[in-house]
Amino acid sequence: MRASRYAVCVALLAGAAACGDSDDGNGNGNGATATDDVVRLLTHDSFVVSDGVFEAFTEETGVRVEVLRGDDAGSLVNQAVLTRGDPQGDVLYGIDTTFLTLGLDEDLFEPYLSPALDLVPDELEIDPEHRVTPIDRGDVCINYERAYFEAPGAPPLPTSLAALADPAYRDLLVVEDPATSSPGLAFLAATVEELGDDGWEAYWTALRANGVAVAADWTDAYYGQFSGGATSEGDRPLVVSYASSPPVEVLFADPPVDEPPTGVIEATCIRQVEYAGVLAGAAHPAAAHLLVDFLLSETFQADVPLNMFVFPVRDGTPLPDVFRFAAQPADAIEVDPFELGARRADLIERWTELVLR
Repeated sequence: MRASRYAVCVALLAGAAACGDSDDGNGNGNGATATDDVVRLLTHDSFVVSDGVFEAFTEETGVRVEVLRGDDAGSLVNQAVLTRGDPQGDVLYGIDTTFLTLGLDEDLFEPYLSPALDLVPDELEIDPEHRVTPIDRGDVCINYERAYFEAPGAPPLPTSLAALADPAYRDLLVVEDPATSSPGLAFLAATVEELGDDGWEAYWTALRANGVAVAADWTDAYYGQFSGGATSEGDRPLVVSYASSPPVEVLFADPPVDEPPTGVIEATCIRQVEYAGVLAGAAHPAAAHLLVDFLLSETFQADVPLNMFVFPVRDGTPLPDVFRFAAQPADAIEVDPFELGARRADLIERWTELVLR
């Protein structure tokens, strides 16, 4: 919720391998066995970590980290389902609110209660069995190009989800496919939550008639079809992106800018949390426990904002100054992930019929 979501980055991080202490036998991950000198982290293509972060983990534990990056979060989870029981890694990081129950229903994760959860707000710990651990949070929101809407003769800025179907915004919006994209599914869920069963289908029918464009993933939507980003190449001034997209535009602007060229329509924001979990059948479960603990450490949590452009979940973690440009809506749309999970397949199938066929 991300330049993690905005950059192409490295895949393998390693430190000196060494044998760790033995596990305490309680499943609490307080040590690694002699065979657990490596742990493999499966994650999405937006994952970025600063140089030295995982090296610090290696120095502390004797365990080196291999990062295996896939595609969007939705594709990441779907691939994990295909390799269930014989996973490609030990920890999966990046399953979020929209895809959470898919992972839980498919028994992708082993329960693990990290002691570091004491520093995380209780409301973010949504799974009572602790099969997943909250790591970061953010919001999926409509972003807009400021210059377009400030130009003479431009339509007024839309102020709600419903307004996007107005003919004034014909051919202006690009969204992501909810079947393959986490923000795409989050946006679909927001429309269902806001408009109800009696309204969401008519809404998407109206969006299709209004020329909505559909991208396979966030990268194509934001950089390929959106017009507002400094390096975006499209011609559509409205896009499904993140509440934290504007800070990225400021941080990486060349030449520097004092204000982002993009803004956020806060009435369209839906809350999203990303989780990590120890994969069932992991080759290195004790090391996986250590890694989950580390993802909630001061070192990792402080590294999250300027790399993945989401908010850390650990209480007291400072935010960089540029995050003053991030939207923090007080009334973000919230969807029960378990209710969404029960309907996800049907919603995606119906959305596909309405929008793509």
